Amino acid sequence: MSPSFADRAGRWFLNSGIQEPGGGVARYFRTDIGRNNPISTEITGYAVSTLVYLHALTGEREFLERATLGARFLARVAWDAALDAIPYEYGPSLNGGGPMAYFFDSGIIVRALLAAWRATGEAEFLDAAERCGRAMLRDFHAGQSEFHPILSLPDKRPTPRDERWSRSVGCYQLKAAMAWHDLAEATGKSEFREPYCRVLAESLRTHAEFLPGNPDPLKVMDRLHAYSYFLEGMLPCASEADCVTATREAIARVAGYLREIGPRFERSDVYAQLLRARLFADWNGAVPLDEEAASWEAGRLAGFQCQHRDPRLDGGFWFGRRGSECLPYINPVSTGFALQALAMWQQHQEGDRRTFRHLLI
Repeated sequence: MSPSFADRAGRWFLNSGIQEPGGGVARYFRTDIGRNNPISTEITGYAVSTLVYLHALTGEREFLERATLGARFLARVAWDAALDAIPYEYGPSLNGGGPMAYFFDSGIIVRALLAAWRATGEAEFLDAAERCGRAMLRDFHAGQSEFHPILSLPDKRPTPRDERWSRSVGCYQLKAAMAWHDLAEATGKSEFREPYCRVLAESLRTHAEFLPGNPDPLKVMDRLHAYSYFLEGMLPCASEADCVTATREAIARVAGYLREIGPRFERSDVYAQLLRARLFADWNGAVPLDEEAASWEAGRLAGFQCQHRDPRLDGGFWFGRRGSECLPYINPVSTGFALQALAMWQQHQEGDRRTFRHLLI
C-alpha cells in the first residue's frame, strides 16, 4: 500500500490489538497506562467503515475480513434484541449511571453496517442497518425536526440535556441523520429520506449558532470536531444552493478557529475533517480548493502519526496536542479520519480518482 502513512495506519488497525478477537474495537489506547479502553459500539462502527475504506484503497483481503468481523459484532453481539437498540457501551457501564443509547452513535453504526454490506453483499448487514435505522426513528423522535441526543435504557426516556454538545441537539446530528439517506438509497424505501431532509433543513437554519458555543477556547476546539459533522452530513445534497453556501461558510469558520486555537490545543480529527470537507467540496464543484490552506492542514495532520517500536502505538494517530505535548490517546477515529484525509489529499495531488461519498468514514 502506498503512501507509507496509510500502510502504517492500516497495520495499526490490524496489529495493535485495538480490535479484539470478537470484533469489537476499543475506544482508544491509553499510552500513559499501556492498555486499551473498553469496547465502544460507536468506535467499532467507525473502525468497520475505516477497514472497508482500507480494503477499497488497497484491495487487501485482511482489511475486509476485519471489517466483516466488526460488522458481525455489531449485528449479532452489540445489538440488544430485548431492548431493540444498540447500547452506547458494550459490557459494564462506564458512564457512572445506567446504560444509554446515543442518537449520533446509532447513525454511525448504521453507516458502518451499510459499508460492510456494500463491500461483502451479506444481507445480514443490510437487515441490521435497517433495524437500527428504524429504532432511531422510533425511539429518539422529539418533535417535527428534533431527535433526542441520549436515551436511558431500558426505559428509553430522554436524559437531561446540558451545555455539552454531545448531550444537546444541534447541527452535528446531521451526520447521524445521513444514515437515513443512505438507507433510502440502499433499500429503495423513501420513508427514510424524509427525516434526513427534516434534519438537514433544521441544521441549515441553526448551524451558525453552534460556534463558538463556549467561552473556553479549548472547548471550542471540541465543538469544531462536532461542527465538522455538519459539513459531512450535507454531502448527499452538496450541490444544492443552500448547502453550497453553508459549506463555504462552515469551512471558513472551522479553519479560522482552528488556526486561532491550535497553538494552545489542537485535535488531529479536526484537521482531518476539515481537509476532507475541503476536498469533497472541491470535487463536488461547491467550493474551489484553497491549495495553500489544504497543504498546511495536511502537513499538520501528518505530524500526529505516531512512530514507535511498540505495535500498539506505531502508525496510529494521536488524538490531540496541547502546546508541544501529545495527549496520551492513540485513537481509532483520529486514525481513520487522518488516513482517509491524507489519502484523499494524495489522490488530489496526483490527479487520481475521487473518493466515493459512501466511503466517508
